[in-house]
Formats: sequence, structure tokens, C-alpha cells
Amino acid sequence: MIALVLSHFVLAACAVPLVRRLGRYAFVVLALPPAATTVWAVTEWSGAEAGRPVDWSWEWIGTYDVSIALRLDALAELMVLLAAGVGALVLLYCASYFTDDSPRLAPFAGNLLAFAGAMLALVLADDLISLYVFWELTTVFSYLLIGHGNERKKNRRSALQALTVTTLGGLAMLVGFLILGEAAGTYRISAIVAHPPEPTLAVSVAVVLVLCGALSKSAIWPFSLWLPNAMAAPTPVSAYLHAAAMVKAGVYLVARLAPAFADVPVWRPVVLVLGGATMLLGGWRALRLNDLKLVLAYGTVSQLGFLTVLAGAGNRNAALAAVAMILGHALFKAALFLVTGIVDHAAGTRDLRRLSGLGRTMPYVCAVAVLAAASMAALPPFLGFAAKEAAFDALLHGDTADRWVLAVTVVGSVLTVAYTLRFVWGAFARKPGVADTPVHRVGAALLAPPAVLAVAGLVLGPGVGWTDRLFAAYADVFPAPAHPYHLALWHGFGMVLWLSALTWAAGAALFAGRATVTRISRRIAWPTADSVFGHLLLGLERVALQITGFVQRGSLSGYLAITLMVMLVGQLAVLVTDRPWAGAAAPRVWDTPLQGAVALLTCAAALSCLTVSRRMKAVVLAGLTGYGTALLFVVQGAPDLALTQFCVETVSMIVFVLVLRRMPVRFEESIGTWRRALRIPVALAAAATVGVAVWVAGAARVAEPAGAAMIEEVAHHGLKDVVATILVDLRAWDTMGESAVLAAAAIGVTSLIYLHRRGEATMNRQELRGETAWTLSTRELSGLPQGDDNAPERDWLAAGSTLAPEHRSVVFEVVARLLFHPILVLSLYLLFCAENMPGGGFVAGLVAGLALITRYLAGGRFELAEAAPLQPGLFTGFGLFVSTAVALGGLAEGTVLHAWTYHGHLPVFGDYHLSTSVLFDFGVYLLVLGVVLDIVRALGAKVDRQIEREAGALTPAPGAGAGEPNR
Repeated sequence: MIALVLSHFVLAACAVPLVRRLGRYAFVVLALPPAATTVWAVTEWSGAEAGRPVDWSWEWIGTYDVSIALRLDALAELMVLLAAGVGALVLLYCASYFTDDSPRLAPFAGNLLAFAGAMLALVLADDLISLYVFWELTTVFSYLLIGHGNERKKNRRSALQALTVTTLGGLAMLVGFLILGEAAGTYRISAIVAHPPEPTLAVSVAVVLVLCGALSKSAIWPFSLWLPNAMAAPTPVSAYLHAAAMVKAGVYLVARLAPAFADVPVWRPVVLVLGGATMLLGGWRALRLNDLKLVLAYGTVSQLGFLTVLAGAGNRNAALAAVAMILGHALFKAALFLVTGIVDHAAGTRDLRRLSGLGRTMPYVCAVAVLAAASMAALPPFLGFAAKEAAFDALLHGDTADRWVLAVTVVGSVLTVAYTLRFVWGAFARKPGVADTPVHRVGAALLAPPAVLAVAGLVLGPGVGWTDRLFAAYADVFPAPAHPYHLALWHGFGMVLWLSALTWAAGAALFAGRATVTRISRRIAWPTADSVFGHLLLGLERVALQITGFVQRGSLSGYLAITLMVMLVGQLAVLVTDRPWAGAAAPRVWDTPLQGAVALLTCAAALSCLTVSRRMKAVVLAGLTGYGTALLFVVQGAPDLALTQFCVETVSMIVFVLVLRRMPVRFEESIGTWRRALRIPVALAAAATVGVAVWVAGAARVAEPAGAAMIEEVAHHGLKDVVATILVDLRAWDTMGESAVLAAAAIGVTSLIYLHRRGEATMNRQELRGETAWTLSTRELSGLPQGDDNAPERDWLAAGSTLAPEHRSVVFEVVARLLFHPILVLSLYLLFCAENMPGGGFVAGLVAGLALITRYLAGGRFELAEAAPLQPGLFTGFGLFVSTAVALGGLAEGTVLHAWTYHGHLPVFGDYHLSTSVLFDFGVYLLVLGVVLDIVRALGAKVDRQIEREAGALTPAPGAGAGEPNR
């Protein structure tokens, strides 16, 4: 199973070269994975109908009992056949529907196949978290497919609307999954269905949240607005996603969970009421639309309401009818969407008011459409008739609520017959006063996929008994009724058949009076859900603008004050309400008087920041608080933390200095006396509250500290540095996530500086025709001693010639030259000694970055280019690659980030060992080095180049116009 799922994504990744080489015929190759999946599902039919599921699982997050589990049972068998079989036919249809020069064909092909893979994994998933992951993957790929024609505003809006509605529902569903998983004690779906949790209030809330996700995915009212607008997508997308795949996901989830939760009090009211309302509203709206695709879209909304009612009714016979109707609906609705695409392709329009005479000019297309439409109208001997009969019988013999739902479904079926006749008449009939629509010839390859689906609906009508055992294997999960229903085309004359005859007659009468119906429908039409959604978004944007204008006033200190005050109020409310200090051990003032002295000096530096008006002074004072914190770590006996704090504070101060070169000397924001007086108590109160919260959190510990166990574990592996081992082994997941966040933050910050391409900041000395930024001055310096210009000079730096003599510091250059390589060696030492002494990849990367910063401060941007000729992104990317590779390498031992050590012997060096944690730390080292280098290049070298460009010290770039902006 997993190989079939992965093959979809692997081949989807190859869509671009395939389309480039084969053109539109690449769709034939891309149809191979779903075709192979269909064949596999057919071979598993007998096992599924006999109740022998196929299981596969891989432990993902063992601590939380989360695994990627797949399971093929009777219900999944049906859904796999639909997702894979219809998917293969749609991909073959695309090979004739598109042309080689269709825009963005390769991304479309890849997204369509990837969606098929995600849908396949969704219906096979036997774990709630895995199901949610694949659920959201279908949402993402549907967004990309609906927005395929992104040059049109309608496509972009429709894609965003579908993404918004289904994602919000998915998030609610995720919360429900978490509650259900905790209540049941497992996230395995088969186990939850077999042994559901007790229907407590929490479970009821979880059920409602899960239904929100399911109903939003299947476009059930009030979430039905996105599906008709999604018709902006190409027709193959509508035929697959909105007939046979994506919209069935919600119905599938309802059917999957109904055996476990149909008895929860909130289940049936939500499912039956909303499903019935959707069936009526969608069918009524379809009677007054003129776009064939929209007629089918609202008909799909109506049918999805019907399917939801059957799947959620909570009894065996209704469940049997539901799965039969799922199959029938997928066959006839996908065929009709594909036929609509053929009509649009051949006639150039889908407006039924302009179409006329296509039944004579396109007889084969008309025949296929009539076959599919007859199944949709539930005419015998089609599959739609057999499924509708089963549905009527199940509801007729149900309880009182079921009989009320039966009345709704009969009315909805009348509407279905009416809009089915309207579709066939509008697409193929010759209309009075309308000239026959000219069409071009349609190839057999384009007609074959819908023909296969329509003929399948015809064959499975008399042959519906072939599916009875499979569908009963799912339906028998419900309590057995006194008279179990069995699928068959003919059950004799009875009330159910008379109800079907009533729907045909009433539907035909409704179609005959279509002019009156259309006029009445438009006169009593409510505001569309789409317009309501648009007004809600507009109102939300206006409220957001008002709030933003009120809060965001450009004062950084104001933002900080608001943040601190909110934190202060929240913490004080919790502390006053809970009084967590009761029974807590009193805090010690200090362990040694030296701690108190350092803390006092640190607090004095922090308080001094409140009164300064110069930016540089504020930076220095803030830096002193950081160094004071590092001294506290030293006194406390935490050399790892102290070393890291010193390095971070040094790099931060240098970055601040680089930034302040382009900013005014003083703070521009005017601060009144009363505002300054208000800041001090707010700052002190916030600091005191955080201090109390830290004390309370520490005093609230009831379990034994984990430190002793960690020391023992580290010593067991022959190591000494507990902190470093925690970072790269025991808590390596945290380190990996923090590394990724650090890289993303650095890239984001520096991208604000590089408004254009990163590579455009050249370090070629030939572009310099004047002075560098290090020699530019606003005034001439006088009184300096003049040396002998003919005296021999020694260049201590590689780019020393770019510096003006009067601005060079020989001492600094010599020190930079002498210390550069030792600092790099020190960084490597800190990297490799981390197992037994203070160090590690993070601090080692900072030390290496300080070596490069020293070269830059001594010689400018050209010196930095000589010292680090490679792009920073290379270090960052390769570091992430190394860390990720080491993490994935642990899978060889069964789990991600599993560490192992290799022991060996070298002739000269003696015994040695190499641990994967060192390799992981090496990735962190490269990543941090790349981040520091990227920041220095952006805030140092890039700013230098801007200064030189503004001063006219650079040669204009070739082809640059006079109006080129400074970059």
C-alpha cells in the first residue's frame, strides 16, 4: 500500500521533465500509478468483502502513540477504487483535453497526480493524525488546482475561498481528533470504531468539531459556498475533485465514524438537518442556472447532502444505501462533468441558452450524457435507481426522524430529476429561435473516459448484487435490523417504487414548468452564500484596518509597553486567583555574595537604559545586562551557558553597531516626563512579576528532578558534558527545530535588506572607483601626521589596499591577521570537545562567525569577501542538510535521530570514537556560521555598498538606467 501511495508523489515530482519531453501525452504516463492502484484494489476485493482487512503501519511518534497506519477494509476498498479508478480515467482524459502549449501544464499535471496520492492515503489512513495530514494535503493540492488559471481574479478568489473554508473546518476537526484520541486512549481509527469512548460532554464537543471538518469538506450547508465557485477550475479538476474524490472525503469520514458515534446525542440532529437542508437548497438553486457546469455543481451540493444523510443516519440499511449511492454518484457525476468539458471544448460555451442541436451533431456524446443522466435521475435499470431504492427503503422502515428525512429526500429527488432533465435539454436539445451551435469533431480518446463511467453505471444496475457482499461487510458493523436489506435492481412493487415513480412524475412536471419555476426561484432567492462570505471578509478587513490604525502607531516603545502590560495583567490575575506560593519554599536571595554583586550591577545597567537618549549608549547598556547574565552563569557553575551567552551578546552588539550606522544618533521619538515616569514602574512591575512566576514555577515541582537521571545516562555512554549531550542527543528534536527556525529567521531578516537578488551585491574590486565606505567621511580630518608616501608598506590584510591610509589601524590589522586562524581553530576545538568539556556546535559557529566579523571590522567588505568567498546560504543549507541527514540516518535503527558511536584505532592517534551526535553538531556549526555570515553581509557589506553607491564611489552596473534605485 505504501509503495502505491508513494509512487503517486514520486511520479508527480517528475511531471515537469515528463511534460517537457512528452507534452500532453505525459498524462498517460502519470496515469500509471492510479491505474496500478486500481488493479491492486481489484485483487483485494475478495479479502475485503470477506472481512479480512490489509494493514500496514510505521511508528511515527511512539511516545504519543502516533503512527502512519494504513488499512484496507470494505469501505476503504470502495473509496480506493473511486479515487484511483476515476483518477486514472481523468488523467487519460487530460491527454486529449489539453494541448501541448496549454499554459502551466506541467505544474497542473503534477498537482493532479499528487492530489490523487493524497486522496488515496486519506481513505487508507487508520490513524487520526495521519488522516488529518493527508486531509490537509488534499486541501493544499485542491487550492493549487482550483487556482490553476491564476491570471484570472475569479480563479484566485475561488481557490482562496475553498482553502479558507476547508482549512478552518480542518483545524476544528484536528481539535476534535485530539479530544477523541485522548478520550479513547488511542488514535487508531479501527480501534476507536470497535471500542468507542463513553459519550461524555468532551466527546460530544469532539464529535461536533469533527463534523465541522467533514461537512466543510463535503460542501454541506452552511459551508457549501466554496464548491460552486470552485467550478472556475479546469473541467478535469471538477470531474475528479468535485465529483469522485475531494468532496467525498467528508462523506467518507462521516461513514467511517458513524458506527462509533451515531448514538452520540448531537450526531443525528447535525447530520440529518444540515444534510437535508443542503439537498433541498442545492437542488432548488440548480433549477435557475444557465451554466452547465454550475447546474452540475449545485446538483453535486444537493447529492452530497443526500449522501451525508444516508452515511450519518446510523443504521445498517442506510449505511448500505450510502455506500451504493457513493459509487453511483461518482460514476454518473464524473461522467457528466467530463461530458460538459467536451461540450465546452467543442462548442466554446457552456451556456445552455446558446447551445442548440448538439444532440444531432454530437450523437455519441449525447448518448453518454443520457446514460449518466439517467443514473442520476435514478431511472431503472441504472445503478442510481438501485441505490435510491435502497435509500428510500432504509428511511421508510426507520424511526420517526428517518421518516421526516424520507419526505425531505423525496422532495430533493424531485428536484434532482428536474435539474437532470434541464441539463440534458440545455446541452443537447434543439431550442426554438436558437441556431444550431457549430462544433468541431471530438476524438474517441476524449469521449472514452466518460463513456466508461456511464456504461459502468448501466452495467452495475443489474449487477448491483455483485457489490452486495462488499458493501454489507461495511454496513454489518451497525446493529443488525430484523430484516436486513440486500442490494438488487428489483424488489417488486411497493411503497418504495411508488415513491420513485412520484419523483419521476413530479420532476418531469417541474421541468415542464421551468420558465415559471425559474421566475419564482429568482424572485424569492436569498442572498447567495458567496455574497455573504464576501461581505464578511470585507467587514473583517475594515475592522482589522480600524484596529491596526488604533494600535499600530509607529512607536516601538508603545508596542513593548502594551505587550508587557498584557503579560503583567494576565500573570497577576493567575497569581492572585490561584495563590500558587502557598506552601512553596521561600526563595534564597543568593548562594554567594558575588551573585548579589553581579546581579546588582546588571540591574543598574538595565535601569540606566530607561533614561538614555542616544542609541549607541542604549545598546552598550543593554549589552552590559547580557554580559552580567553571563557572569551569573559563571558564578552559578554553568560554563556552557556562560560561553554561549558571551558569544551571542558579542555578535548582537556588533550587529547593533552595524545597523546604527544608518540611523540617527538619538532616539527620534519624543518622550515626555510623565511617559518616562510611567515606563519605570511598568518595567519594574513586569520584571518583578516574571521573577515571581519563575520562583513559583520552580517551587511547584513535585517530581524528582531529571538531572540525576541525565547525568547517569550521559556517564553510561562515557561522556561528561550533560548540557551538550542534551542538545545533540537527548533533546535533539528541539535543537533541530530551533536550527530550522534560526535559519528561517535569518533568511527573512536579510531578505528585507536584499530587495533584489542576493547575488547582486558583488564583491568585485573593479567596481570601486572611489573610496570605500570605511574611508568616506563627512569632513576632512586635519592635524594628522603625514608619513612618507614612498616608504614601503606591508599589507596585513588581503584587501588592505582598498582602505585609505589615514583610516587604517595597523594594530587592528595585525591583531586580526594573527588571531583569525587561531579563532577558527578554537571554534573547531569547541565543536569536537563538546562531549566532555564546554562547547558545542552552536557556540563554535558563533566563535567562527566572530573570526569573520573581526576580518570585516579590520578591512571592510572586500576583506570579508576574501575571508569567506562562499555564499552564506551554502553554509546554512549544507548545515541543515547534514543535521537532517543524520536525523534520518537514525531510521536505520528504527527511529529518527537515533544516535550511535563508532569505535576505532589509528596508529598515531590511538583509540578514537566517532558519534553521530558530533556529525549532527557539525551541521549546527555550519548553520550558525552561515547565519552569522549572512547577517554580517546584509547589515555590514550590503550597507557599505549602499553608502558607496550614494557617494558615487561605484561604477554603474552595465545597462543600469539613470533612474535605477539604490540597492
